[in-house]
Amino acid sequence: MKNQKTVDTYLCTFTHPGIIAERANLITINLFCVLVLSLAMAAYPLIAKSNPTIPAARLTAFKRAKSLDNGLSFSWLEQTWNKDVLAENLFNDTDLRLLRTLGFKSIRLPVAFEYYENEHIADEQIFSHIDNIVKQCGLYGFKLIIDYHNGNFNENNFRDETKTIINLWLKLVKRYKNVSADDLFFEIYNEPPHMDPQIWKDAAYNIVTAIRKLDVNRTLIVGASNYNSIYELSRFVRLADENIIYTFHFYEPFLFTHQGAEWAGDQESTVGVPFPYNAEKFPIINPKAKNTDGEKNYKEYPIDGNEQSVKDKLQIVKNWGDKYDVPLLCGEYGVYNKYADQDSRCRYISTVRRTLRALNIPGMLWDYNGNFSIFNGEPSVGNLPDCMKEAIGYTNPK
Repeated sequence: MKNQKTVDTYLCTFTHPGIIAERANLITINLFCVLVLSLAMAAYPLIAKSNPTIPAARLTAFKRAKSLDNGLSFSWLEQTWNKDVLAENLFNDTDLRLLRTLGFKSIRLPVAFEYYENEHIADEQIFSHIDNIVKQCGLYGFKLIIDYHNGNFNENNFRDETKTIINLWLKLVKRYKNVSADDLFFEIYNEPPHMDPQIWKDAAYNIVTAIRKLDVNRTLIVGASNYNSIYELSRFVRLADENIIYTFHFYEPFLFTHQGAEWAGDQESTVGVPFPYNAEKFPIINPKAKNTDGEKNYKEYPIDGNEQSVKDKLQIVKNWGDKYDVPLLCGEYGVYNKYADQDSRCRYISTVRRTLRALNIPGMLWDYNGNFSIFNGEPSVGNLPDCMKEAIGYTNPK
C-alpha cells in the first residue's frame, strides 16, 4: 500500500548526531539493524501459503458423493395423490436389474413422511417398504438416499416443523444405524420453500445436530431454500458439520423442462418449446402465460435455451462448492415428458449430464417411471429411445 511503513523503516532510518561521520560506528549500527531484523523475523516468521488440511470427515463426504453419480429418483412413496400407494409394491427386482443394466449406480427414494403421519398411517407400514428397498439396494449394489419429501416447512411454522422433522429422523437413524454409511444417505429435507434463508439454515443446523447425537458417521445431504435453488445455494454459508453433501436441483430453463406442467399453473402453459432454441420451431406464447413469470421466461428463452446457458448456470454452483471446498450433488434434473418432444428431451438430458461430468458434480435424474420418465411407456430397454440411450451413456452389450 502507498506510504506503508515496514519494520526496517522504523528500525534503520533514525539519525544519531556525532556518529554519522564515523564509519566504524556506522557499520556497527548496520550490523545492529540486521540483528534486530533477524530477531523480529524469528519472533514473527513469515508463514508460507499452503493448502489447508481437509478434515477426514469431509474427504469421506467427497468420496461418498462421487459414488452417487449416475443416479435417479424413484417416485413411489411420495405419491400422496395415489390412494393405493402403500398397497402396491412398485419397486422390485426387475426394476433393479434394469437400472443396473442401464448403468445406474444410485437411487434416491423420496418419502412423504409428514403426509402419512397426518393421515394417521402407522410408521411400520411406511418403514417396512423402506426396509425392503434398503435390502434390495444392498443386494444389487446400489447406493440409496432416503429423502424427506413433501414436508410443510415454511417461514411461519418453522419451529414446530423443525421438531417434527427431527423426530422423524431420529426414528430412521435408530432403525438404520447398522446399515453402512457408505451405502445409505439421509437427505434431511426436499426443496425448502422460498423464505428468509437464515431461517432454513438455522433449521438445517438443528436437524443435523440432532442426527449427529445418534449417528456421527452418516453422510447427510442438505440443500438451500427456494426449492434447492442454485442461486440460494450460491449465497449459502456452509454448515460447520464436515460430513455433508450439498445438493441442488436443476431444471433450467424452466420454460422448457416444465412446459405444460399443470401444477406449475398458467406460467408454464406454453408448449412445444424445443431445446435448444430454434426460431423456426419456437411456438407462440400461450395467452394464459402473459403477465406471469412465464412471459418473462418466454422472452428470455432465445438467449437462455442453449447449452452454453446450462453450462454458465451450473458453473455458479460449482464456484460455490470450490469456494468452500465441499462436495456437491445435483439431486434432480430432467424434463416433463408430456409435451416436450423426444429429441429435445434427449438433447437436454445429454447436455446437463455432460456438463455435470465436466464439472465433477454427480447427478441424479428425476425420475424412473413417473411423468419425467426417460422411457416411452413402461420401463424397459426396449422402451428407451435410441437418443436417450446415448444421452445417459448406455451402450447395448455385445
